[in-house]
Amino acid sequence: MATDSTEEGKSAVFLDRDGTLIEDAHYLSDPEQIRLLPGVIRALRRLGMAGYSLVVISNQSGIARGLFTREQLDAVNRRFSELLENESISLNGIYCCPHHPREGGKDRVDCNCRKPRSGLFEQAAKELSIDLGRSIAIGDRVRDILPLTLFAGRTGLVETGKPIDLKNLPPGCLAFKTLERAVDWILTTV
Repeated sequence: MATDSTEEGKSAVFLDRDGTLIEDAHYLSDPEQIRLLPGVIRALRRLGMAGYSLVVISNQSGIARGLFTREQLDAVNRRFSELLENESISLNGIYCCPHHPREGGKDRVDCNCRKPRSGLFEQAAKELSIDLGRSIAIGDRVRDILPLTLFAGRTGLVETGKPIDLKNLPPGCLAFKTLERAVDWILTTV
């Protein structure tokens, strides 16, 4: 079980947004198109009650590709946060990478913040006093969870309409049908 804080820092659950918490709408730019996946509210509520910091980390290369603006991304994230707050769930942070290494104008950048790189995880850890080694990453793609493996954090993938290639899981990564099942694992064994 998580604790609120220690000298080492808090435990967090790092969550991918699209395909893990909400339906993957393919370059979501309209806040009204947000659809929470089944069981997300219950899963996040349980994690919060157990004392975990909840941090969303998301690649949003639609900005670099010119498919939506930073303002549209901010509006989507505000609406997403409101939907959760209406259910008494508070996120500790939402971190997004707007870059793409091969496409885009000023956001065509081979950055350290785009998953599977660890820049946003490190930024969140510093700003929120999180111990990455005591934390967990959950996503629907391997790139979502790879950054935390650098810090010996625990990882899990959720199957959200697309099968998980069990042969290509990183060492120690577990696969779950739903976020609720992943939370069962977190709360009983991590």
